[in-house]
Formats: sequence, C-alpha cells, structure tokens
Amino acid sequence: MGFALRTKSFGFGEYVVANHWWDEIDESNEWKRDIYYALCAAYASVSFVALVQLVRIQMRVPEYGWTTQKVFHLMNFIVNGLRAVIFGLYNSVFTIKPKVLEQVLMEVPGLLFFSTYALLVLFWAEIYHQARSEPANKLRPVYFIVNGFIYFIQAMIWVYMSVSRAAAGVEAAKLFLAVISFIAALGFLLYGGRLFILLRNFPIESRGRQKKLYEVGSVTSICCTCFLIRCVMLALSAFDESVDLDVLDHPILNVVYYLLVEIVPSALVLFILRKLPPRRVSDQYHPIR
Repeated sequence: MGFALRTKSFGFGEYVVANHWWDEIDESNEWKRDIYYALCAAYASVSFVALVQLVRIQMRVPEYGWTTQKVFHLMNFIVNGLRAVIFGLYNSVFTIKPKVLEQVLMEVPGLLFFSTYALLVLFWAEIYHQARSEPANKLRPVYFIVNGFIYFIQAMIWVYMSVSRAAAGVEAAKLFLAVISFIAALGFLLYGGRLFILLRNFPIESRGRQKKLYEVGSVTSICCTCFLIRCVMLALSAFDESVDLDVLDHPILNVVYYLLVEIVPSALVLFILRKLPPRRVSDQYHPIR
C-alpha cells in the first residue's frame, strides 16, 4: 500500500511539473517569439519549395497553361506564404481588434488549404472515372460549387460574429471548419482508396504502377490523417478553452497543431509529388504526378 501511495504521489508530482513547464512557456514572451518565428520560418520554407517546383514545371512544359499540377503548387505557395506572414506578425495578429478580424486572418489560410487539397481529390476523381469510362465532366463544376458554398457560409459566420460579438459565433466557425475538414478526409478516403484499388488490380505489372501505388497510398494516408486531426482539434477547441487554438497564450499548442495539420503534411506531399512532367506529352497527359 505504501508503494502504491508513493507511486501515485510521484505521478501527481510529474503532472505538476509538466503543467508548470507548460505554463512557464505559455507565459514567456521569449518562448512565444521563438516558437512563432520558427513557425514562420517553417511555413516560408514550404512556400519556397512550392514556388520552386512551380517554376521548374513551367520551365519543363511552358507550352501548357495553368494545369492542375501548376495550380496545386501555386495554391500551396499562397497558403504557406500567408501563414508565414501571419506568424511573422503574430504579436499584431493575435491582438487585433475586433476579434472577427483575427478570425478572418487565421481562417482564410485554412479554407485555402482545404481548397488546395480538394483540388487533388478532384484530380484523382477525374482519373478514376475516366479509367472506368464514366463521365467526369461534372466534377469540376461540383468542385467550384462546393468551394463557393463553403466560402459563402464562412463569410456569413464572420458577418454574424461582427454583428453579435457572441461566443456562439466563434464556436460555430470552429465547428464549421471541423465539418469541412471531415469532408476533406472522406474525399481522400473515397477517391484515394478507389484509385489505389484500381491501380492494384491493374493487370500489367510495371515500375510505374508500383510508384503510382506508393504515391496514391502515401498521399491518401497523410491527407486523411491531417484533416482528421484538424477536425478533432477544432471540435474540441470549440467547447474547451484549454485547447483553444490561434491565441497568443498557447504557443506550444499552436506549434504542435500546425506542424501536424499543415506544415508536415504539405512538405511530405510536395516531396512525394516532386516528379516533373515529361518534356513531350500526349493529349492524355495528366498533370499531377
């Protein structure tokens, strides 16, 4: 019994030490500065990589316009660049008044991140339906309609927040972003999974087929995981202030969150899809590789 009591006491002591360490960092201006500038540097690095890849693709196939591949890298450059600027100016962004302006600045890159990776789902959906000789001409209009609807609803939430200034508006915004993150995860699971199975059942064994299986399987796993983490964290932060995101006093929570849901997934996907298109392409060329 004495041993059990000492064990419990030790565990409680460890908990207190951990809490003290967490609170000390949250209250330290030096730690906040270093953490948010590190996030700024990480986002700037990913943005730069996306820009370099976009330039390389343009130099490789200058005769093509804005292909899906080019738009995907351009949007990655914009999203990560915006995040870099926001965290570089963290002291101004997290204290901006009114609160709704801070919400807009923090949530617009999240919406663009959704649109960027939904574009990848669209590309896979087109390949899947074309491979099965099914009509795919309605997929792009659906992509634009869904994105337009999401941006419209989010704008209405911002308007409500600016008028009412109630906590319900902030909670609604977080829950709405959680829902669209869950939808994105389902999209990757649905079409990434379908395309993976289609490639696996393809009768011809080749090195290219194995590489495509690796690409589709890896990107599907990464994107499903990051959007599910985003969904869970946003849903929790809507009801629990202790896990509130995008606030000045939670630097550790922010660095863990953004590493898991944006920085690391974006870097991995850009690395996996780093292959350039061939110099001479046919009419059946599919941009993202």
